[in-house]
Amino acid sequence: MCSKALVVGSYQGKLEGIARQGVELVAIVPPSWRDRSYEMRLERLHLQGYKLVVSPIAFNGNFHFFFFPELGRLIDEHRPDVVHVDDEPYNLATFLGAWEARRRRIPSVFFTWQNLARRYPLPFAIMERYVYRAASWGIAGTDSAARVLRRKGYRGGVSVIPQFGVDTDEFAPLEAREPSPSLSHSGGRVTDDPRGSREGRPFTIGFAGRVVPEKGLDLLLEACSGLKVDYRIIILGDGPARPDLEWQIAALGMTDRVRLEGAVASSTMPDRLRGMDVVVLPSRSRPNWTEQFGRLLIEAMACGIPIIGSTCGEIPGIVGDSGLIFPEGETAALRSAIEQLVGNPALRAELGSLGRSRALDRFTNERIAADTVNVYRTIGEANRRDQRG
Repeated sequence: MCSKALVVGSYQGKLEGIARQGVELVAIVPPSWRDRSYEMRLERLHLQGYKLVVSPIAFNGNFHFFFFPELGRLIDEHRPDVVHVDDEPYNLATFLGAWEARRRRIPSVFFTWQNLARRYPLPFAIMERYVYRAASWGIAGTDSAARVLRRKGYRGGVSVIPQFGVDTDEFAPLEAREPSPSLSHSGGRVTDDPRGSREGRPFTIGFAGRVVPEKGLDLLLEACSGLKVDYRIIILGDGPARPDLEWQIAALGMTDRVRLEGAVASSTMPDRLRGMDVVVLPSRSRPNWTEQFGRLLIEAMACGIPIIGSTCGEIPGIVGDSGLIFPEGETAALRSAIEQLVGNPALRAELGSLGRSRALDRFTNERIAADTVNVYRTIGEANRRDQRG
């Protein structure tokens, strides 16, 4: 498996789960991945049972043109039964992975989040069509992504499996974890330790992810500016929209209520989420984008934190009955949902419990790993039949 996303340590839990299924796994990852605003260096959190190979990446940070120059050599060195490029079929890395596998007559697998039937310009359209012909299987992150694959002409096998699950032992409600230091108070101010008791501090509204316009953080700020309760907002992540948010925060007089904390290590996310009373994902659709999954949702659900999400893309299907959904772009509806949770601790507890149960049922690393290994075994059986024939 080769994947740029696996620089995130919490994502590596899927690899351990695959290895526990009896698969001899070699994971090829870059030393870092550069976003537009920051560089995510490789985290090493879950490394048991498989081999992690750190390989240089060309055009680091270019989502469409990055690739692993050493992939062909690594395939020859490890001689796998399946090559799994955990990326979109229209990207150069996936195209080259499928090509390297096909010339060696090795089955290949790709992954997609595409939930809009977009047509790409050259050379991406050519690369996408080649991957559709060459790959033995496609993994779609959602049902809508699987439908898009079919609409775009892919005729191979398809399985619907989220790209990454969540470690529900690490991402768990506070009461399910070992006791940790609580939020301390000094002179009426709350310290920055996010892990402890929620008593005696402002109602805390959280977000984590890319700070880009389509995530709707400006709507969250506008909605909260009209709240009549003591609250604070914590935004974890970075991106090009940060200067606009900083201006809006100042203009709304919310400087003392909002903390823009930048990108944080994935290992700290469970504790950061447990310090929140509600997690909000207020995404808004764009002509070329709609929310494809929202990993923040399943991490918050696993921690027993209630969710407020918009109707954008896949959010309602991921959240199910474990959160409140508001029409995307409607600030008043978002404010009303927040006020509903502020004034109803019992509802917060109920939604948190429902979210935890939903995460355990659908989004664990073990579930994603087992479903992925079923794909490998199906491919292997088909390949053996072809060889016998």
